[in-house]
Order: sequence, then structure tokens, then C-alpha cells
Amino acid sequence: MNTQTNGLVQPGVRRKVCAVLVDRANYGRLKPVLKAIQSRPELELQIVAAGTMVLERFGQPVKIVKSDGFHVDGEIYIEVEGSTPATMAKSVGFAVVEFASEFQRLKPDVVLLIGDRYEALAAAITAAYMNLCIFHIQGGEVSGSIDESARHAITKFAHYHFPSTQRSAQYLVRMGERPDTVLGTGCPSSDIARELNGRPLNPAAINNTGSGAPLDMTKAFRLVIFHPTTTTYGGEQEQMYELLMALQALPMQTLLLWPNIDAGADHISKAIRVFRENTGPSWLRTLTNLMPEDYLRVLSRTACAIGNSSSFVRDASYFGTPVVLVGDRQEGRETDGHVIHTAPERHAIAAAIRQQVEHGAYRPSTLYGDGYVAERIAEQLAELTPYRQKRLHYIYDEAEQGLRNGYSSFGNRNSPQWVEGDSQEKHRAAAR
Repeated sequence: MNTQTNGLVQPGVRRKVCAVLVDRANYGRLKPVLKAIQSRPELELQIVAAGTMVLERFGQPVKIVKSDGFHVDGEIYIEVEGSTPATMAKSVGFAVVEFASEFQRLKPDVVLLIGDRYEALAAAITAAYMNLCIFHIQGGEVSGSIDESARHAITKFAHYHFPSTQRSAQYLVRMGERPDTVLGTGCPSSDIARELNGRPLNPAAINNTGSGAPLDMTKAFRLVIFHPTTTTYGGEQEQMYELLMALQALPMQTLLLWPNIDAGADHISKAIRVFRENTGPSWLRTLTNLMPEDYLRVLSRTACAIGNSSSFVRDASYFGTPVVLVGDRQEGRETDGHVIHTAPERHAIAAAIRQQVEHGAYRPSTLYGDGYVAERIAEQLAELTPYRQKRLHYIYDEAEQGLRNGYSSFGNRNSPQWVEGDSQEKHRAAAR
């Protein structure tokens, strides 16, 4: 790195950290980290906004980033319209091209990524091939959808990791990551949750935008978010209809956020529109976007969160918000006691909603963070030693153990024999 000496920042030269923002949830979780980076004189924050952050039909969340006082260094358009598996794949290709141009222009020392979005995967591919050090937050988690594969792929491109939970940290090491590159645990969105400190939500944030029945924030309400599960593409419209029918069977004022841009999103949106037009629900309000703090205030206040957003697993746990997790999108993800899993079937969903509303709030959990995560991440960004070459830790660890035990068959450190346990002669003999 041109700004480093033995991995340390040269006096008077700030380490450039380029944060990639790709959707509203992405920014919500990174916002505390961006603020922490800004506060460190040895770090220079760069921001590239992509994906739905810059799209008008998603409310252009990049405007919120700017209103929060951050300078956005680049805005790129990478999404191919259609919300199908093919358009998602093509968007990854366009994203690699656009990120390459931005990284070449900005010349960051470290690229900061979070989560499992395909846009973040494109940024990881680009940074790795451009010999840029990658710092990844939220690696090692397990879930459904293509996000499972994307998250682990980003892990294998990333040089440093800040997972959200202890289990995730263990999984990273089992995936071959060096233990000393796993720098801590916790989700930075817990910092925002802690800082809310019971501050009330301004009803105008809900009722002055969106459409449908206004919400009376002094009374109980539900929060619904349902995204596509891309690996079961084609069934999401029927699943959304089943969810809506469950809500209809238990009338309560409800706030519904529109789905993300993944394959199948248009089918979910169609189900919502058809339901709204055919039934005219007096209990439903729909919104495109909320500021991170307002979203968490809503999540902390709702009588029950219903759907398949990862925020219902991680962020809701901090508040003890009752959750009904519908379908397979978050299958395998760590959850605390506030979550009930259910199939996307109206009677099962309705029964789970009834149970959670009757139960009320759960005990708050720090499974996904203690509320003091962002400063720890910024400190690691300032102190880490950038490097380029990734290797499977356990192979080299075994080889080094062999050398310590006096074995010489591992060969030169840079030769294939150094990590290969079998000789070429053995394989030739087996072939004969």
C-alpha cells in the first residue's frame, strides 16, 4: 500500500477507507461505523453508493446519507431492471465494471463491506482483483437464499473480518480464515439501537409519506417486511398472498415496507397491490423507506414484526421485539427466544402472530451486539496491517506444525509441496 510502512499509517498520511453502500439496510447498519471513521484523524472516509441506494423508486436512500452529513464520493448505477435471476446475475457484471472505475479513481487503502448482498459481492471481487485490502462485517452467518453463498464468497475474498456473533467467528476460522484476522464480534446497528434510548418516533416520519391508512403510534401496530427467497424463485407471490391473508384474519393497524430488488420482488409487489385494490384494507399502510433511526424506533415499538427480514433476527433481538419469521429466507440464522419460525401458510402465520402479540415483549438480547461495536471496528481499521495474498489457514498451520516437529517433506514455503501432503510419486503409483 502506498500509504503504509509495515502496515502502519505514515505520519501525516491518512488511511483511506472506502465504504460501499448498496441498500437501505446496508446503510442503516454501517452508519455508526461511518461516524466512528469520521472521528478518527488517522482515517479518511470515502463512500460509494450503488444498488438501490441511488434508485428513485426506492426513495433514493443516498439522499439520507447526505442529509446525515456524509460526503458521497461516488454514485454508480448497476441494477438491471426485471427482478429475475438473470437480471441479478447481469447486475453483478455491471457492478464489477463500475466498482473498478470508482476504486481506480478513489485509490482506497481498504474497502469496507457489510453483509451478503450481490452488489457487495461484486465490490469484493473487484477489490480483490485490484489488490485492495477488504474488511468485511457480518461474515460467517448462516441463512437461506443465495445470500448464504454470497456471504461466504465475500468472506473468502476478504482479508479481515468483524462477524456479528461468537458462532459466526468460529465458523470463519473453520472456513480457513486466520484467527488473527477475525478482529472482534458485534453488529454495529446495535449502536443505533442503544443510542435511541427510548426517544419517541415522530408520527410524521410514517404518515407524511407512503400510502394507505395513517398509523396511530399510540396504539398497537404490526411491522411487515417480506423479501424474495431467490433460490425458490417463482413462489413468492403466493407466499406474500398467504401472509396478507393471515394479517387480514387478525385486523390490527400494520406498517408494510416494500421488498428489496432481488429476483421475485416484482411478484411480491404485485401481490400487495392486488390485495390492496381488491380488499381495501383500512388497517394497512405501505412505505418505501425509513431513516435508520426511525426504522429501529418502529421495530422497537411494534407489537409484532412479521416476514423474513434479517433485521427481525438481529436488530429485533436487541429490543426483545416479538417476531414471526416466515419461510426459509433466514433458515439457519442464529436467533434468540423472541423468534417463532413458521411456514408461509396463512393459518400457521396467523397462529404465530396471535401467540406473539399475546406474549408481548421479550427480554432484550446482546446476541448480535452490545451497542458499542462501531468504535471497535474503526479502531481495527486504523490499526490493521493491510495484506493481499489469502491462504487457507489450516493448511499452512498444519505445514508449519510439521516443520516444528522436524519434518522436512513440506518443502520450500513457496512451493506446492509446502502445502501438499502427498508426493507426486504416490499419485502416479495409484494411477498404475
